Amino acid sequence: MASATLVVLSVGAAACAGPDDKSAAGGGGKPQRGGTLTVLNSSPQSDFDPARLYTSGGGNVPSLVFRTLTTRNREDGAEGTKVVPDLAEGLGKPSKNATVWTYKIKKGVKFEDGTPVTTKDIKYGIERSFAAELSGGAPFLRDWLIGGATYQGPYKDKKGLDSVETPDDQTIVFRLNKPVGDFDYVATQTSFAPVPKAKDKGTKYEEHPVSTGPYKVVKNSGDGERLQLERNPHWSAETDAERKAYPDKIDVRSGLNSSVINQRLSASQGADAAAITTDTNLGPAELAKVSGDKKLAAQVGTGHFGYTNYLAFNPKVKPFDDPKVRQAIAYAVDRTSVINAAGGSSLAEPATTFLPNQESFGYTKFDHFPAGASGNAKKAKELLKEAGHKDGLTITLTHSNDKNFETSPEIATALQDALKKAGITVKLQGLEDNDYEDKVHDAKDEPGLFLAHWGADWPSGGPFLAPIFDGRQIVEDGYNFNSSFLNDKSVNQEIDEINQLTDHAAAAKRWGALDKKIGAKALNVPLFHPVYKRLYGKDVKNVVISDWTGVLDVSQVAVK
Repeated sequence: MASATLVVLSVGAAACAGPDDKSAAGGGGKPQRGGTLTVLNSSPQSDFDPARLYTSGGGNVPSLVFRTLTTRNREDGAEGTKVVPDLAEGLGKPSKNATVWTYKIKKGVKFEDGTPVTTKDIKYGIERSFAAELSGGAPFLRDWLIGGATYQGPYKDKKGLDSVETPDDQTIVFRLNKPVGDFDYVATQTSFAPVPKAKDKGTKYEEHPVSTGPYKVVKNSGDGERLQLERNPHWSAETDAERKAYPDKIDVRSGLNSSVINQRLSASQGADAAAITTDTNLGPAELAKVSGDKKLAAQVGTGHFGYTNYLAFNPKVKPFDDPKVRQAIAYAVDRTSVINAAGGSSLAEPATTFLPNQESFGYTKFDHFPAGASGNAKKAKELLKEAGHKDGLTITLTHSNDKNFETSPEIATALQDALKKAGITVKLQGLEDNDYEDKVHDAKDEPGLFLAHWGADWPSGGPFLAPIFDGRQIVEDGYNFNSSFLNDKSVNQEIDEINQLTDHAAAAKRWGALDKKIGAKALNVPLFHPVYKRLYGKDVKNVVISDWTGVLDVSQVAVK
């Protein structure tokens, strides 16, 4: 799946003009402090509790309220895939085998009530994320912390989690049961946000979580459908170089139809002139209309996120147990028609690797089964003949009926037409989205061929390749993502060895090499990487879109 996501100044005097503008968006000129930013979204910001949010890089709206040990570098493009300190003074100090990580936090960070933040608050915030009643957050700490698998959270276990140590108020130590070279990236999750134990109200904490960021929650109604934020008087730019905090207020309005959101941003009337969206893309028809209007075209942000759409095989189902059949399908795919079905080249880029085409993931260019732009039916037929299907074959492709331009009927039909040229008859099985998700992730009921997608939890090869290809992550009872049921000892061993590396560039090279090795097995057919196109209001300035999240960073926006 991103987000991809740090002068002593009193709050009243904090940088009136702010730092130099990164973008001429919204009329140009330096961004100014003040005004109200409106966020128009389709999905409510539900479960606004740091324990329950599943974020990467600190999230978007959540990162305005919840600071974490580390966060994403708030810069455009590839620079934004770097992890940087947030509450911590620097990045973590790992042991030689990356099983122990130590952080020192900054002095002077306070909660919205003026209370100093200590590492004991961070430890308590992490422990809350283990409570069953606060489920929904990222699962990594449960899997990686010593004792995490059986710990039930502070409400049931008052003793706490021994593998998170706080020897003093500025130091926190994590003891892991396996090497995790990417731990700095994991520490961007909101489960690392400090929570004052005295203010914890359990499941009701989300109504007024205690802020450490530049804004505090003043109203949360409709389970995050309307979220109103105002300045946190105890936040200081001295301890936070990442968040710019230009607007005085943030008004998040959700539950809106996507077409309505884009209409309102296009019109930019009244408060909508200073509005953005953090979850609504332009569709193909909307993009065509916007592209024809120079004024509107200047109000479109373009982003890339670590995400791959692909055809998944289940080798347990015939004829996909035969590598030659899988290779034939890979050769037959017409990526041009698939990209057109996904909305065109402005919204999708062709993929021949499973890893996204970004350096931070370890992208290594290869194409084991070159189909060209429009498919290689001749080569596909040759392979089918070798596999004993000289007269072709008939297969079923499972897809979602949801109109998402990813796993939807448009993509399935494009593939059906392309494979027909190679003598492969494709029957389409469309399922309602919930039924589709349940079926394709059920190890016992998984179809032989289906449309799938995967996005990164952080911009590294590990969270991209391991869940899909590590045989030890096959889940027989529950949601399974290793759809090819690959359990190759050499692949598993390489994953373990790379996970010990704390040098991200060195690890990236090896993730790329592993992607190439696995790709030769034809366990899936990469189709395309999405491109995000999102409108923003005409008065919005300082548009920053990193390759970590692929979308406009709300913490950088100015409206004056």
